[in-house]
Amino acid sequence: MKDGKLLTMGIESSCDETSVAIVAEGRQVLSNIIASQIEVHQVFGGVVPEIASRHHLSNINHVTNQALVQAGITMEQVDLIGVTYGPGLVGALLIGLATAKAYALAADKPLVGVHHIQGHISANYIEHLNLEPPFMALVISGGHTNIVEVTGYNECRVLGKTRDDAAGEAYDKVARVLGLGYPGGPLIDKIAKEGDPHTVEFKRVFLEKDSLDFSFSGIKTGVLNYINSEKQAGRAINTADVAASFQQAVLDVIVTKTISAAVKMKKDKIVLAGGVAANSKLRSMMEEACRRQGIALYYPSPILCTDNAAMIGCAAYYKYKSGITDDLTLDAIPNLPL
Repeated sequence: MKDGKLLTMGIESSCDETSVAIVAEGRQVLSNIIASQIEVHQVFGGVVPEIASRHHLSNINHVTNQALVQAGITMEQVDLIGVTYGPGLVGALLIGLATAKAYALAADKPLVGVHHIQGHISANYIEHLNLEPPFMALVISGGHTNIVEVTGYNECRVLGKTRDDAAGEAYDKVARVLGLGYPGGPLIDKIAKEGDPHTVEFKRVFLEKDSLDFSFSGIKTGVLNYINSEKQAGRAINTADVAASFQQAVLDVIVTKTISAAVKMKKDKIVLAGGVAANSKLRSMMEEACRRQGIALYYPSPILCTDNAAMIGCAAYYKYKSGITDDLTLDAIPNLPL
C-alpha cells in the first residue's frame, strides 16, 4: 500500500519489450519502465525469438528495480503481482513469468496471470479514468487484429479476428518490400502522409457477407505484384503513393468492420488498443466514422499503445478485485485464446 492505495506490480515480456510498472488502484501509474529491443532486431527485419529472450533475461532485474525506485516504494509495499502469461513468444513469456513467481514467492504476494490482449484493452482505463465497460474494442498490433465485445472488466468475447496476417504484420512485410525498414507501422504511417492513397486501388478483402474476420495476407502479395509489374514496365515507383494506397486499403476494411460490429451489438463506445492504435490515419478515419454514427471513440497515448507493464498491472488489478488469483503452477501459453 501507498497512501492507502492498493499497489500492483505489472510485468510484461511477451515479445521484445521488457517492462515493469507500479500501478495504484488499477489506474494511477506510479512508474512504467520499458526496455525496448527495437534497435537489436532492426538488423534482422523482425523479432528473433531467441535473441528477445536473452535480452529479457539481461534486462528484467534492472527494469524491476527501476520501477520500484521511480514509484518510490519497496517490494514490501506491493500488494499483488500481475504478469503476462500469453499469448506471445514462449521464451520471452517465461522470463517474465519466472520473475513474477520469484517475487510472489519471496515476498508472499498474490499472483495474477494476465492475457496480453486484455492488457492492451485495459490501457484505455489508465488513459480515460471515467471509461467503463461495456464497449467495442479494436485490438490491432503486430500479432493481433481482433474485434472484441467487452461486457465487463474481466468479460469479453471475440467477434472477429484475422485469419492470416495481423495488420501490424502486414505493415512490416510491406515496409520490407518497399525498403523502408523495421518496424513498418510507424514508417508507413509517416511516409503515407506524403502520398496519394488513391494511386493504386489494392483489393479490399471483406470475406463473407456479415463476417467480422480479417485477411491481410493477400494485400502483401498485391503490393509485391504491383512493384514487380511497374519495374518490368520501366516505370518509376513512388514509395509514398504505394504506402498510402496500401494503408488506405487496409484501414478501409478495419474501420468499416469495427463500426459495423459496434452498430450491430448496439455499443455507443469504441476503444482502440495495441501498437497500431497509435497510427495517425487509423485514428483520424475512426474519429470521422464514429462521429457519423454518434459513437464515442477512446484510444491510449502512444506509450500505452506499445507493449507495457502498466496495462498489465491495470488488468491484474480488476481480476484481483473480482477474486481471481493464480498459483505458482501458472505457465506460459504462447497461443492463449481470449
